[in-house]
Amino acid sequence: MTTKPSPFYTTDERARLVSCYSYLLRTLTPDRRVLAEVRHLMNLFVEEGCFDRDKNGMHGFMRNIEVACIATREIGLGIESIWALLFYRPMMKGLMQRERIVALLGEDVARLIDLLLKTSEIYMRNAAINTTNFEHFLLSIAEDIRVVLLIIADRSFLLRNAKSIASAEERTALAAEVSYLYAPLAHRLGLYAIKSEMEDLCLKYTDRQTFDMIKRKLGETKRSRDAYIEAFITPLRQRLDEALPNTSYEMKGRTKSINSIRNKLRKQGIEFEAIYDLFAIRIILDVPEKEERSACWHVYSIITDMYQPNPQRLKDWISIPKSNGYESLHITVMGPQNKWVEVQIRTRRMDEVAERGLAAHWKYKGIKSETGLDEFLTSVRETLEAREHSSDDTSETVQNFKMNLFTDEIYAFTPTGELIKLPQGASVLDFAFAIHSRIGCQAVGANVNGKNVPLKHKLENGDSVSIITSAQQTPKKDWLSYVVSSKARNKIKQQIRQQEESSIDVVKELLSRRLKNRKLPFDEAVFTRIVRRKGFKHLTDFYLEIAADRLDVLEVLELYAGELEEEHRREAGQGAAKRSADSFVAHPPREEETAKGGKSDVLVIDQNMTGVEYSFGKCCNPIYGDQVFGFVSNSGIKIHRTDCPNAPDMFSRYGYRVIEARWSGKGSTGYEATLHVVGQDNLAIVTNITSVINKEAGVSLRAYSINSKDNLFDGLFTVEVPDTSTLSILLRKIRGTNGVKSAERH
Repeated sequence: MTTKPSPFYTTDERARLVSCYSYLLRTLTPDRRVLAEVRHLMNLFVEEGCFDRDKNGMHGFMRNIEVACIATREIGLGIESIWALLFYRPMMKGLMQRERIVALLGEDVARLIDLLLKTSEIYMRNAAINTTNFEHFLLSIAEDIRVVLLIIADRSFLLRNAKSIASAEERTALAAEVSYLYAPLAHRLGLYAIKSEMEDLCLKYTDRQTFDMIKRKLGETKRSRDAYIEAFITPLRQRLDEALPNTSYEMKGRTKSINSIRNKLRKQGIEFEAIYDLFAIRIILDVPEKEERSACWHVYSIITDMYQPNPQRLKDWISIPKSNGYESLHITVMGPQNKWVEVQIRTRRMDEVAERGLAAHWKYKGIKSETGLDEFLTSVRETLEAREHSSDDTSETVQNFKMNLFTDEIYAFTPTGELIKLPQGASVLDFAFAIHSRIGCQAVGANVNGKNVPLKHKLENGDSVSIITSAQQTPKKDWLSYVVSSKARNKIKQQIRQQEESSIDVVKELLSRRLKNRKLPFDEAVFTRIVRRKGFKHLTDFYLEIAADRLDVLEVLELYAGELEEEHRREAGQGAAKRSADSFVAHPPREEETAKGGKSDVLVIDQNMTGVEYSFGKCCNPIYGDQVFGFVSNSGIKIHRTDCPNAPDMFSRYGYRVIEARWSGKGSTGYEATLHVVGQDNLAIVTNITSVINKEAGVSLRAYSINSKDNLFDGLFTVEVPDTSTLSILLRKIRGTNGVKSAERH
């Protein structure tokens, strides 16, 4: 933020800095006295190294100032958020005291910095999301929504500049984090433009081949697409000009995002050329707020007079806006050449809310998006409340929080006409818990549109629902498969835990009383052996089986009494044979007994953990030296290569299961790799290849298969190698063999 020549910035950085700084001054118009002091302090902090470049060469102050531009221009945050962003690092490094920030910028800025500091591990991407930092993240959101908006702005900046990140593994990790958590958050907050860009960039760094294919196809069809849009818009514009002579409006075509096209290709299993709705027409009206609804429906009637509408694809988010404040009227009509075209009708205010989401409520006080913001913050508080009573690990907590971020909504009505918004796929039970936890816990069924239905019945838009309750009803475990909303899921889990704790207390009291009646002492070691013998890993499960009458108390007591008597006999017989301590020699366990998975511990998993059991994914067969990551599956931790064909799907759908992994120590034999070799169809060449493999130090040939066609052989050679460098040397030697056309890792 200085105008004098500076050795701290490159020429390109200075140009970007001046551009961002000028924009912020024009937009925010801060107090001149405060601005002069801030400029002076920022220059000092830069010179003192507060904003040093990171390991990728990214300048800390440039990152902050460009994130500030995104937060202001694209999200609509005010001057307090920008000051918090700029003074976050100085306060974290102790160069600026809270008291001075309060005196210079006010208590609101200081409090916002405090909340950012609570989330520093997540904000600065210094660690994976764990229990503590995710709870701090949720707490900060609950106290001030601007915290998550600033983090979304920061992740947008990092994705846009990801090409400067040297490590492909880091880019993939960033894309996984954003696609799993921050893109859904942007969607839930109504930041559709940012959400779409985030998804496209994440696809670029996780599945570059698909991204480039769709981008190329869009470029090839742009001319014909533009011509079609013009053919659709021209007669419509003439009709609107005639019907709305005193109303100004804007009309434009908008191409769908690359990621949404990718999803359509995967979901429908079709080729790119078969997609008909690659774009949408958007009409934005400039009308007073009180005339908005009538103006939008007037345009709707004009369009449907010209083009045949598809009534099944009418989406009215003007009468009932989305929870994130989104308001728009979407219709699909049959355009020229018998092609379906989506048309979105909205006003200028609605468009700004759609672009800036819930953040726009700072500009439009009192609009319906204010309610949406309250609903989002309520969902955050419900997640926090659930964590207080939960034993779930962090991944499940994040998943429960994320569940309702990315889902479409439906709405249903109570018998009194109250509207209840629910996630797509919600059941009667979700509806019951949305009304009140007590009603949900006592629900036994419902009457939907005059018809009695069970609790798992899925609701549709516009259903009228009356819940049937019983005072004797209590939540059941199978209810968890009926619900999709986080509120219902959290309440059901909480009630089940309370029931189990109560049942366990009853069983403990029963066992204690029966032992006293039989005058048997309690021996914890003996009791634990009985529990293990019955096949239980945890005492809780053992007690619950007794509580459910699936395990007989008398049988347990007989086993315990017999084991106790046997224990006493063993102790009596071994008393004379006890060895003294000075004659005891401890033999260390053999190496193969301490090794995990039958191999030396050459992988460090997650937060520098060693000694963790893992196995290698069969889909990509990683070997020592490959860039890898861990994936927590039902059968334990699986290690995959970052270029594994299944990696994009794992990152996008199950990002919460992905953990860091890196090689340590030295590689050893036993890593299996398959080589794909093509050459002239001559048995002597195949013999030469096997000879090269057998002569290479540290390499052994396990198996190979050969197919011949068109005077060429196509062979797969399975070898064991210690690391990637050995494999590279081997491939280079095979490629140098006479008659070999190509040799690659399969």
